[in-house]
Amino acid sequence: MVRDGYIYGLSLLVVAAAVAWATGSWVWAVVPVLLAAFFLWFFRDPERAIPQSAGLIVSPGDGLVTETISLATPEGERQRISIFLSVFDVHVNRAPIAGVITSVRYQKGLYLNAMNPASADRNEQNIVTVRGEGIEVTFKQIAGLLARRIVFDYKEGDRVERGQRVGLIKFGSRVDVIIPADAQLCVKPGQRVRGGASVLAAMPGSKSA
Repeated sequence: MVRDGYIYGLSLLVVAAAVAWATGSWVWAVVPVLLAAFFLWFFRDPERAIPQSAGLIVSPGDGLVTETISLATPEGERQRISIFLSVFDVHVNRAPIAGVITSVRYQKGLYLNAMNPASADRNEQNIVTVRGEGIEVTFKQIAGLLARRIVFDYKEGDRVERGQRVGLIKFGSRVDVIIPADAQLCVKPGQRVRGGASVLAAMPGSKSA
C-alpha cells in the first residue's frame, strides 16, 4: 500500500474513535470509518508480473484506453495512447520502459475532466521522458477533475526499470504515453490495462511484434 493510504486511513480511524468517545455511540463514527476503508483501498499497490521480452512498452497506469492517435511532434511523427484512471483504479504509476530519465517537466494548468481530449494539453501535468532500449518514450501524469496532486519520485539522470513504481496521481486522472511511430500497438480504445503488466506496444522485431 502507498504510504498515503496509511496516513489518511489511520487519521480517519482516530477521528472515528474521537467521535465515538465524544458522543458515546459508534453510530456517528460510521462515516469516518467508511472513509478510512475507502482510502486504505484506494491507495492499494498490488504486485505485478512485468513482461521481460525486449522491445515492449508497458502501461504506466491502470485504467481504460480512451484513444490511440498519430501525433506530430518537433522530433517527428509519434503515436499517443491515452488512458483514463477512474477513482476505482489503482493510481500508482510505473515506468513504461527501462532506461534513463532524460527530462522531467512539471506544467501548471486546469483541472478539466480527464476524459476531455483537451485535458492532454491544458491540465496540470508532469511530463517524463525515458530513453533506453534504443527508443525514447514520454509519459504524462495528467491531473483530472478530482486530482489535485501529482507525485513523481525521480529526477533527470535516474535510471528506472520497466514496470518500476515511479509515482502516483491522487484520485481520478489520466496518463498519456507517447511512443515511436513504428511501434506496433497492442491495445485499442475500450480496452482496460494494468500498470506495469499490460503491453501497450511492441517495437519491430520484438516477440510481440
